[in-house]
Amino acid sequence: FLHPLRRTHYEEQRALQDVSFRVEPGEFFGIMGPNGSGKSTLLKVTAGIYRHDTGTVRVSGLLSPFIELGVGFNPELTARDNIRINGTLLGLDRRQLGARYDEIVAFSELERFVDQKLKNFSSGMQVRLAYAIAIQVDFDILLLDEVLAVGDESFQQKCSETFTRFRKDGKTIVLVTHNLALIEQFADRALLLLDGHVQALGAPGDVIARYHAQLARPAAGSDAPVIKAAS
Repeated sequence: FLHPLRRTHYEEQRALQDVSFRVEPGEFFGIMGPNGSGKSTLLKVTAGIYRHDTGTVRVSGLLSPFIELGVGFNPELTARDNIRINGTLLGLDRRQLGARYDEIVAFSELERFVDQKLKNFSSGMQVRLAYAIAIQVDFDILLLDEVLAVGDESFQQKCSETFTRFRKDGKTIVLVTHNLALIEQFADRALLLLDGHVQALGAPGDVIARYHAQLARPAAGSDAPVIKAAS
């Protein structure tokens, strides 16, 4: 859980302001909000990639972040080599990599391209490879930032199927996405961020309705009070 969190960018811009929430073990937690609202910053603070200025972040269990495309990849190396390197960085040992290699390649559907350099891959191909590796890592908590923003419909369906499996296995998932239907389908609770503030926290349908109402408002003079729905 986080309480009360603040993260300040340079130029004294406060990216997150007094953000507090708790994600329960085994919960699927969705985070929504417009671009620039602080969603990705929140995940990076949670993962320990960014340092928070005030507040506390407590994580119980093995955490696997899938946050930024390209992190842990070397574009000058082949996909085969990048599987080994990225998997090692995520905590897989040589034996585990050997046992899970075929499944990684099969899930990514990149069998014909494993010996090509990553710099020749499209962003969609890189996402497929990165996600295929990430879900082979032993984790209790998975942080996902727009994993379905890049990729074709077939890959998106495969990702949705992994969400179902993770829920059955009792994994904790924190998903940042603009795909509100995905949050409504899978999330137990949701959070709406706007300008670094929590605008709503509660049942996905209620939070989505709040988001739609916020989007419908004129940009100027939006002084609506913060709403925190009961969890």
